[in-house]
Amino acid sequence: MKNIASYIDNTLLKPDATPEKIAAICEESIQLNCASVCVNPAYVPLVAECLEGSGVKVCTVIGFPLGMNMSCIKAAEAKLAAEQGADELDMVINVGRLKAGDTQYVLDDIKAVVEAVPGKLVKVIIETFLLTDEEKVTACMLAKQAGAHYVKTCTGFSGGGANVHDIALMRKTVGEDMGVKASGGVRDYESAKALIEAGASRIGASSGKKIVEGYLASLNK
Repeated sequence: MKNIASYIDNTLLKPDATPEKIAAICEESIQLNCASVCVNPAYVPLVAECLEGSGVKVCTVIGFPLGMNMSCIKAAEAKLAAEQGADELDMVINVGRLKAGDTQYVLDDIKAVVEAVPGKLVKVIIETFLLTDEEKVTACMLAKQAGAHYVKTCTGFSGGGANVHDIALMRKTVGEDMGVKASGGVRDYESAKALIEAGASRIGASSGKKIVEGYLASLNK
């Protein structure tokens, strides 16, 4: 397995996150060489400034954490974030519409974001904790049909978290052409390693430094 830092979206989405804390996680992520720093949209300009020239991507969340914004609002939020420097956008689906069987709504909702940010990477958060396996498969297929680049397990705000079963199911559903992001409760190297082995190509975590330290420690055993 390659250096685990390259899998990690180092994440700070807490509502009490100060600009100083955001700048600190950016510096940490540069030192670790993480894949991205993931923050709420209001901090995208700051993160873009902090990460400029580092190779670490700017990631933000759209329709977060409930996914219940109107599609046009999600699209506008994504477009503005991209204009302000976001490279990657993690959008939340409307879970209620999915559970009601309104697949056309969910498809159009995802498409609205994808089409608003051409050339940017879109990850679709399906909130696995709230879904049956059949609904997880449906959500993944809709994300793929809509042209998204990744499917992602959870926001971390609705309970549950990433697990091997869900990652394996999502990977089997989308195949090898899409990314699968494991997010929610991933706090140590062993957990991250198991999820990567199950098919995750990205790890969303607020414990990026701890995960990397665990990886480095494993190399010395």
